Amino acid sequence: MSEPSYTVRIVGDLADREAGFAVRREVFVGEQGVPEELEYDAFDEPGADAVHVLAVREDGRPLGTGRLLYGPAAAERTGGDPSVGSLGRLAVTGRARGLGVGVALVRAIEDVARARGLTAVDLHAQTRALGFYQRLGYEAYGPEYPEAGIPHRAMRRAL
Repeated sequence: MSEPSYTVRIVGDLADREAGFAVRREVFVGEQGVPEELEYDAFDEPGADAVHVLAVREDGRPLGTGRLLYGPAAAERTGGDPSVGSLGRLAVTGRARGLGVGVALVRAIEDVARARGLTAVDLHAQTRALGFYQRLGYEAYGPEYPEAGIPHRAMRRAL
């Protein structure tokens, strides 16, 4: 039997927001040991310069999430260039890995970035995920660095 289909949508209400937080809690806090106080930040609040996306199964179960920072929020992470967005907090539940959910989330975030007139997307990739992002057209730059105790590299893709 095949896995149920899923859709990716922009988070539009409190239920979607909480579903995305649950995915992040499962993946980052539960699986990877990121302290909860580091996982959530001001860009998770309504009104922040951020767009969140959510992948959900046809039965409503959340499978993955991610967000795009833009404007001043992104400029802090992208070297000050206001035309570059910052992809982050990309997480896919263990049961949904290998189904293309991560790719669909990244492409949805890139679509949001294009719609906002951005010319590129940066991200801070865990080094173990470099290959995933490279297959999607992202190029690593700069040295490896720790973030929440996990090795990362900066990456960018022109849109």
